[in-house]
Amino acid sequence: MNFSELGKVIEQLGKDRGIKKDVVIGAIEQAFLVTARKKYGIQGEFEARYNTDDGEVEIYQYKNVVDSVKDTIVEIGFEDAKELDEDCEIGDQLGIKIEDPRFSRVDIQTAKQIIFQKVRDAEREILFAEFKHREGDLVTGIVRRYERGNVIVDLGKADAILARKEIIYGETFKPGDRIQAYLSEVVMTNRGPEIRLSRTSPMFLVKLFEIEVPEIQDGTIEIKAAAREPGHRAKIAVWTEDRDIDPVGACVGMKGSRVQNIVNELQGEKIDIVKWHDDVEVFVKNALAPADITSINGNNEEKILDVIVEEDQLSLAIGRRGQNVRLAAMLTGWKVNIISKSKLQEKVKASVENLAQLDGVTEATAQVLIQSGVMSVVDLSATEAEDLAKFLSIEADEAQKMIDTAVAGIESEEIDNEPVEEAEIISASAVPSARMGMIAKESEVSEEGEDDKFSEAERRLREELAAFKLK
Repeated sequence: MNFSELGKVIEQLGKDRGIKKDVVIGAIEQAFLVTARKKYGIQGEFEARYNTDDGEVEIYQYKNVVDSVKDTIVEIGFEDAKELDEDCEIGDQLGIKIEDPRFSRVDIQTAKQIIFQKVRDAEREILFAEFKHREGDLVTGIVRRYERGNVIVDLGKADAILARKEIIYGETFKPGDRIQAYLSEVVMTNRGPEIRLSRTSPMFLVKLFEIEVPEIQDGTIEIKAAAREPGHRAKIAVWTEDRDIDPVGACVGMKGSRVQNIVNELQGEKIDIVKWHDDVEVFVKNALAPADITSINGNNEEKILDVIVEEDQLSLAIGRRGQNVRLAAMLTGWKVNIISKSKLQEKVKASVENLAQLDGVTEATAQVLIQSGVMSVVDLSATEAEDLAKFLSIEADEAQKMIDTAVAGIESEEIDNEPVEEAEIISASAVPSARMGMIAKESEVSEEGEDDKFSEAERRLREELAAFKLK
């Protein structure tokens, strides 16, 4: 049976779409094998072979050679088998070519559908493999249409999806517009490979810098981290081993030319370029610029930084709607608490006054107690005598006497148990996302009134409290 015309069509289709010839041949063979089974019965054993020389599809039916035939579909008599193959023996399996399968038009159409389906499947695999290795690259395409709020972008060989959530706020595109985006992911779905783009990922920002700054391309300058609130503000941390190169200045460019090109691409998004440092306290100071930081207290185990600032620097450190502290937390990967120095001093003063109610507790003693974590008369009454003696460098008997005095004062209600409540000392708290660094995810900003977070921070600050001079 000659299917040379069909073979030429399939071969040309494979050539145009980059599908290997053996894949197309395999599709042809499987298609006619399915058709043969449908025509002659699924009980039989068939094989389809595509002859590339003359364009024929050869159908073979395999039967077992037996003495007595019980089932003509799967068995052939020994004498009949000898006529086809003189060397056959009983128990052999003989392949018999079906000279004229007489496939109907419906059979041929079924075969064509299977072939084209197999070709489409192969094409999907090729597209998936081609774009999968391009994950993490910057791509350029043409906007074709909108589907359910998502932008469909033509990349040449395939369409990609720019989801609504991956579009910078305020951006609009028209069919025919050229668009740049970050190829974030390629996944295989029932409909074929799905190519997902993003313009909100911090990696889009990183890739734009790689294009604009030659020093980043050649590895002289390294981007250590990036964080974004798309369309509003972004921070990027850069570093270089070359002492003769200013990494920040190189990224900014002459008169801001390099960074301005990126700002224009990001719809006016403000970009802070900061110098990375392996000391996280130095790094967070750079990340919180332009705010002037008074001091930083870090907890390495919990990766928490308590940043002390003057009152006039508080709004700068927090930023508009908490953007500055949020981005600093994303950039560093540490939780960042912004604390007003004046409120901190008020807290220390109130604690000193509370502790000084006890006989024998001077202002200096109160400062030592505060530095040791004893913030009030109640804290003192709950302290072990051995610990208190160690804090104040006194005898255990004297320490126990001080504790007994605190307990008696609380029971008699002659003294105030706790300092007078002051305004919360933490002005803002930002938690980095789980995918911090190169991947953006909105962090939470805690405003005043969330006592569960503040109390924990206050405990960590006790060593810092006594370091401030009271007025």
